[in-house]
Amino acid sequence: MTKPRPDRSRVSGPLASFADGYCAHLVAQGYSPRSAQFHLQLLAQLSGWMQAEGLDVAGLVPGAVERFWAERRRRGDVSRITQGRLRPLLGYLDGLGMLLAAGDVAPTELDRLVEQFCGYLVEERGLVAGSVRLYAGVARRFLTERSEPLADDLACLSGADVNAFVLRESRRVRPRTAETVVCALRALLRFLHVHGWIATPLATGVPSVPQRREDLPRGLPPGQVTRLLASCDRTTKIGCRDYAILMLLARLGLRSGEVAALQLDDVDWRAGEVVIRGKRSRLDRLPLPGDVGEALADYLWRARPRGFGRTVFLRSLAPVDGLSGDGVSEVVVRACGRAGIAPARAHRLRHTIATEMLWHGAGLAEIGQVLRHESLEVTAVYAKVDRSALSRLALAWPGGDA
Repeated sequence: MTKPRPDRSRVSGPLASFADGYCAHLVAQGYSPRSAQFHLQLLAQLSGWMQAEGLDVAGLVPGAVERFWAERRRRGDVSRITQGRLRPLLGYLDGLGMLLAAGDVAPTELDRLVEQFCGYLVEERGLVAGSVRLYAGVARRFLTERSEPLADDLACLSGADVNAFVLRESRRVRPRTAETVVCALRALLRFLHVHGWIATPLATGVPSVPQRREDLPRGLPPGQVTRLLASCDRTTKIGCRDYAILMLLARLGLRSGEVAALQLDDVDWRAGEVVIRGKRSRLDRLPLPGDVGEALADYLWRARPRGFGRTVFLRSLAPVDGLSGDGVSEVVVRACGRAGIAPARAHRLRHTIATEMLWHGAGLAEIGQVLRHESLEVTAVYAKVDRSALSRLALAWPGGDA
């Protein structure tokens, strides 16, 4: 396989001296020669633009990156050159200490407010990093629409402003994502009220997103989980990884984010247990079934790349880093395609466990404990329950938590 080579004659400007090192970095990160060559060409284009703009490496601040991207858009190169494509290069330069630290760029009032909101989500609400990022993105979109100075505009914030934002977002995203937007906006408005940015508690007036929920969440029909597992070619590295992921989802009922968060140190092979990092920083120690442990050990021994951190499941494409929760769900979607069944995401396997337990006569308390639900209301979606049933369920869970 031909290795990528930076052509110094074609790289001019302030980034020319970094071309060789960046090339080696791309190879070490698992990029194919073709992908690495693309990123080297992007380095050359960015470096030439910086030279024309009179910028040195330290001048490669977010605003400059945005200008470079905007120019490429004007030239019709939107599909191939975006800010996301620049992320590996910027990460490499930042790792060398060549870019200005975030603290060296004066934060705006909006930046400071979003940072305070993130701190509130972690310290007061106990949200995990992934949820904080989602909520922060919603907060930034909402606050970006406000006028300067931000404090004066927020002081005049009304319910109509909030409703208009929810309406725009609900038209832009899927219903499930719109639910997240509403939750994030309510959290932001509570934060703003508690900290004196707004005088009126607007969080209670945020409209809910209409939901079409069946009495019983849909699991996969009998036999389809077996077909999903059988679709994995375990003679390949990707097949070993995907099979281990599907086993964790199908046998333990884990959420996609919990599978993605799994670390090598979370598996206690001697005790036959695994630590699961759940919602709101919750940690649960679960028994590791023998067949799941075998699938996991097979992946770790034969298929997982060495030297890429402590996250158990890694991306198959460069850059080789931890698989995301969405990536875990994509594993399920691809397995459905191979098995010839309707597309489903990771949470359908969790629903499958619950519905199979119901079919075999399990009670709601048992289902809630297996799925590690935080509240009784969550488990109640798996059946029509009256007040007496909820009362019996509450007795099984002292303190009201699973």
